[in-house]
Amino acid sequence: MLQENPAEQKRHKKLIVIWSVTFLILFPVLIALGLLMRLNQGEVFKIDPGTFYALMTLHGLGMAGVLFSFSWAALFYLIGTRYIKLNIGLGYLVYLLVLIGTVGLVIASLIGKFAAGWYLLYPLPFKGVSWTGWSTGLTIVSLIILGVAWLLGSLHVVYALAKEYGSFSNLMGWQYLGKTEPEKELPSIVLITTASLVPAILSFIVGAVFLIMNLMQHFEASLTFDPLLLKNMVFFFGHTLVNVTMYCCVAWVYVLLPEFTKRDWKVNKVVVYSWNGTFIFIMFAYFHHLYMDFVQPVSLHYAGQIASYMSSIPATVVTMFGLIVQVYHAKIKWSIIPMAFLLGMAGWAIGGFAAVVDSTMSINKILHNTLWVPAHFHTYMLLGVVLFILGFLFYLAHNNKEERDAVKPGLGFWTFVFGASGFLLMFYLGGMKSVPRRYADYTGIDIGNVHETGALLAKTAGGFVIIVLIGLLIMYGSLFSKLLKASK
Repeated sequence: MLQENPAEQKRHKKLIVIWSVTFLILFPVLIALGLLMRLNQGEVFKIDPGTFYALMTLHGLGMAGVLFSFSWAALFYLIGTRYIKLNIGLGYLVYLLVLIGTVGLVIASLIGKFAAGWYLLYPLPFKGVSWTGWSTGLTIVSLIILGVAWLLGSLHVVYALAKEYGSFSNLMGWQYLGKTEPEKELPSIVLITTASLVPAILSFIVGAVFLIMNLMQHFEASLTFDPLLLKNMVFFFGHTLVNVTMYCCVAWVYVLLPEFTKRDWKVNKVVVYSWNGTFIFIMFAYFHHLYMDFVQPVSLHYAGQIASYMSSIPATVVTMFGLIVQVYHAKIKWSIIPMAFLLGMAGWAIGGFAAVVDSTMSINKILHNTLWVPAHFHTYMLLGVVLFILGFLFYLAHNNKEERDAVKPGLGFWTFVFGASGFLLMFYLGGMKSVPRRYADYTGIDIGNVHETGALLAKTAGGFVIIVLIGLLIMYGSLFSKLLKASK
């Protein structure tokens, strides 16, 4: 355990508060972009397709980037204040680079109208585009800046952990698999951080190569690359990033929830096996995104099917069982913090199950291009990652246990959960009714009643998004002031 240094602790607290305030500002803005898209699909008003897809691009890239950045920042704070010494200057550098990259994406999308989607599916950014050429280059450069920030931050955390706890095998908990007890206890957050950030580092490197190839073609139009290769690269990067975001959040739940249950959540053989399995399978699960690419080797489709199932089972099942052990008959005061963690775990499980359903080949060919896909990833983001983040923010905003226990889940919290649940239900119903995803509107669809169903569900979803924003604003009333006071 790290020896407490009040000055260092204060510097860490100031940095995480800066991250927190930035998140609290950006998150509802990105939600508002999603609201505009759903209201357009619901025919409440009309925006042109170019603007719609620019908003979709910024919403997707922005949400993925903001949520991962904050999940990393929270890990940086918890590890740097409890376990090992981390370079706070590098933490500020990561924040600055993320801010620069985010501003670049905003300019490219809202002013330059870049609208290729988060995936920049090659050769889409360069063929028959409706947006300005400079916006393509700015988007690529901005994403490179974000990737560099995440790579530097992740490398620093993993390197610092390795210096403290030893080799990679020690960080992955292999010492727990022997017959003798380890000499030095491995905190659960260290194991999960390693199992999360090492695959993330590999994905950032692959993503950087993908982006550099795109940047080369941006400057030299005569260049061409294999579209299937680049699609594999971008989905390895994107799918890994989204999954790692969830795992980083789960890592801090392993640390913070026991403060409320008064029960240890330690590393053991079962936990080691589960997170080592996740470490392996997470890097191959992305293949399920390419089932429709018939030129992809069939063996990789089967690998994607197996890895998708296996990546979702070990860590999820073991964590859920551990959660039950934590709360069962525990004399816990259900303040907003443990409640957010509990419901966040439920969101992870529900969204994960829906993802497994979609990753099943025979079902994927029906659901792949429907709203079922945004349904599952919005579930484990909105009712998973975001609830974990809200729990962490309320934990951070209150300085002692008495304050944390006193913050009950109030009107704002339950309004948010209700609105998010209704919003997600509209996605699932749309998927089951074959309403397609990525459509700016459904007016041109003459198959059955897809047009009418899609518009009605989108309009209803828009109403639930407004409820989500109201819940957030109610919670913000106490969060902002408390966070700013906590940093002093």
